[in-house]
This record gives sequence, structure tokens and C-alpha cells, in this order.
Amino acid sequence: MSDVNLESAVAHNERVLAVSPAAVFAAFERPELLAQWWGPNGFRNTFEIFEFKPEGRWIFVMHGPNGVDYPNESIIREVVPHSRIVIEHLPNPWFRLTVTLTVEGEGTHLSWDQEFESPEMAAKMRPLCSTFNEQVLDRLQALVEG
Repeated sequence: MSDVNLESAVAHNERVLAVSPAAVFAAFERPELLAQWWGPNGFRNTFEIFEFKPEGRWIFVMHGPNGVDYPNESIIREVVPHSRIVIEHLPNPWFRLTVTLTVEGEGTHLSWDQEFESPEMAAKMRPLCSTFNEQVLDRLQALVEG
């Protein structure tokens, strides 16, 4: 499920996964797992630096299915084991991704909030966020539930 409020700078996606918060957290924490699902369908990743800790750097290239490389740089702003991860994406477009994991029944409710610099930027990114974030979460779900 996704939503972008035109009066808000936040794009929101959420999902219930049939695994524990620890299992979902591991898919973020372990670079060999993260590289398998990060990005929309058809993308793959090459990580140069991955420091999964507060103020840690994450520098990587997303390789698109069209042969185009997309350099990325982020700072891991917050890490609360099994419950919260905050990542600040530095190049354009700037955004802060907050992932919250909470126990729901036998599984995990994942909340994915992407805060952009302005409501206008969030509105501009709406078509990409609604499609690509769902693809990313589909890939995450396939990995952790597979």
C-alpha cells in the first residue's frame, strides 16, 4: 500500500511480512542480503562502502536493467536493532528514509516513509515512489519470506 499526501513532503508505503522484525532487520544490516533486494525490479547493486551504524556511510551504484549506472551516497542516521532505521540519501533527489518495524501477530509491520525536501518534490516523485517502492518491498518480501 502506498500514498503520497500532496500537502506533505512524505511518501508512505507499508507492508506486513510473515517473518520476525529481526529477520527483516537482518536484510538491511547484512550487505550481502541488502544488495539482493535494494532497488526496483531488474536493478542490481555494487556496494563500495557500507557502514551500518549511526553516521555510517553507504556508497553504492545501482545498475539499471537499461545498462545505466546510478551512483548513490547515503548516511545512516539512526539504527535501532529490530525496530528503526533512518537513512539520509544525499544526492538529488534528497530524501530521508525512515523504516519502522513493529511486531504484528506472528510477523512484522514495516512502515517505509520517504521524506523529501518539499511537498512539491514529494508530489513530483509520486509516480516513481508508488511503483518503485512497492517493487523494492516485493523484492524484500520475497527474500525474507522465501
